[in-house]
Amino acid sequence: MTGIALLGLGLAAIAVLLVLVIWARVPAFLALLIVSIATAVLSGIPLAESVGVVTKGIGNTLGSVIVVVGLGAMLGRMIEVSGGADALARYFTNMLKPTRVIAAIVSAAFILGIPVFFDVGFIILAPIIFGFARAAGIHPLKIGMPVAGALLTVHVALPPHPGPVAAAEIVGADIGTMLAIGLPISALTTVIGYFAAKLFKLGEYELGDSPAMEQPEAVTNPPSAWTVIGLILLPILQILIGTGGALITEEGSTAHSIISFVGAAPVALIVAVVVAWFVLGRQQKWSLTHGSSVIDSALPAVAIIIFVTGAGGGFANVLVESGIGQVLSDMLVATNMPLILMAYVMALALRAAQGSATVSMLTTGGLLATSIAEAGLGGAETALIALAIGFGALGLSHVNDSGFWIVTKYQGLSVKQGLKTWTVLSTVFSLAGFVISAGVYAVL
Repeated sequence: MTGIALLGLGLAAIAVLLVLVIWARVPAFLALLIVSIATAVLSGIPLAESVGVVTKGIGNTLGSVIVVVGLGAMLGRMIEVSGGADALARYFTNMLKPTRVIAAIVSAAFILGIPVFFDVGFIILAPIIFGFARAAGIHPLKIGMPVAGALLTVHVALPPHPGPVAAAEIVGADIGTMLAIGLPISALTTVIGYFAAKLFKLGEYELGDSPAMEQPEAVTNPPSAWTVIGLILLPILQILIGTGGALITEEGSTAHSIISFVGAAPVALIVAVVVAWFVLGRQQKWSLTHGSSVIDSALPAVAIIIFVTGAGGGFANVLVESGIGQVLSDMLVATNMPLILMAYVMALALRAAQGSATVSMLTTGGLLATSIAEAGLGGAETALIALAIGFGALGLSHVNDSGFWIVTKYQGLSVKQGLKTWTVLSTVFSLAGFVISAGVYAVL
């Protein structure tokens, strides 16, 4: 197959995938498998090897993703069930006073969003948003919109979320490096998005019914905010220490091996889950059986995400093994477009077309993996490109995105209102994150 024909096949595969997911309503996992196998066969990969190419990509992706995502979900679930999310938001509000309630809850959302998935985090905070809005006399959207932006920012940029972890794996970025660089960039992005949300005339919108308007069932003895903050920061600090320690110790030495082991994301999250199980279980007086059931309840909620992430990795591997990635790499070099800009634009376009931030990150990573490998970039530069992919997947959230419906329905917005507010604001967050990442990349 010629280079142009391969590229055409790649574009056709993506188009068919979008048609299956958007119009035919085929589940993303099934659609990705069908398109992946068909693309492998049509690209010239031997029939007997085509399925193996797909399953190899799935295995490679899940090998690094499934442990991190599963443990991260367990930690978030224990914080949610114990009432820690509510306690964290209330602490920040009381500390900063009602006049700064928006900044308080956005700050809490940013911290909460690190181990908790976007939709879960927003659903947890939605009732709190309405409660504080009533108490402080603030329109709920003025709190809800920047909170959603903060949660989605960490969802696409920071491990242990599946998109960033999978994108880092595909493009060859170290997870610890991505976290170390991505954390301050994500924080600054959230600050910019917070002030940008103030420019929207959100107080003029009349809201319809919302399930978040109902008072949630309160936990009688929630953990302190500092306990929650400590549990969230524990794995982050452990990973950061491992990354930094590995850089200053000699490779192959005992110290390097120990620090690398301790700072590995799965080990850090195992420690965090065990500590949370002990601390929260003791504080909440959970029996061993109840504590175990709380942890187990986290896994069904992330099963679909894990399956789709794995299937996306299979599709990405087909794009690489078929040579489509190489053809695209050659064309990108000919256009002289900076690699980090191409990563952002491609992810943003795929996000707008098919809705899933995770799938757009996986597909973009697969298409650019060859170009990134051949560029001979350093660890920090590769991590910044992975972040650019994530920020591209942050913008243009609209009706084909499940997160769009969570944000709008929980806040009582119509589709038109959602497009004028959330779609625009998510793109503002996206652009801010990319500009900061590109600026750091240029300096390096």
